[in-house]
Amino acid sequence: MTAQQDIDLKAYIRHIPDFPKPGILFYDISTLMRNPDAWQMAMGRLARQVAPFKPDILAAVESRGFLTAAPLADRLGCGMLMLRKKGKLPGRTVSHTYDLEYGSDTLEIQEDAVSPGQRVVIMDDLLATGGTLSASAPLLRKAGAEVVAASVLVELTGLGGRDRMDGIPVTTLLSYED
Repeated sequence: MTAQQDIDLKAYIRHIPDFPKPGILFYDISTLMRNPDAWQMAMGRLARQVAPFKPDILAAVESRGFLTAAPLADRLGCGMLMLRKKGKLPGRTVSHTYDLEYGSDTLEIQEDAVSPGQRVVIMDDLLATGGTLSASAPLLRKAGAEVVAASVLVELTGLGGRDRMDGIPVTTLLSYED
């Protein structure tokens, strides 16, 4: 076993209490990303989790999903598309509005971002309540994609976000109870 295989990736996730507001414990992946050995290990492990789904393209949720999807698409030899907030993409877009705990939001993709039948894995950094991640699937399906899975770096299992994924398999690199 090499030293890199011994890396406990949780040791590289910084916990910041009361961010972005009181009562929230923020799981900061920037500390993982800036350690080259830990980041390479994380990308390798994500690649092994996602590869069996045989994605044609990874759909990255704005904005921290971009950070995992780009290097993972490179490793897997597939494409990447961006799921963005309303008004952030040029050209014609497809949109999906969804409800949040306190209001609603809209995600968009470019109209030509996915071809009908393409196998798509949705990527984000964190799965908490699942609002945005679960809203990504109907948007992608509206554009003709076959959503085969979702993948995240960190899952807060106690918040039940996985239950909102409507049967879509979810892979998680690191899980926390809170």
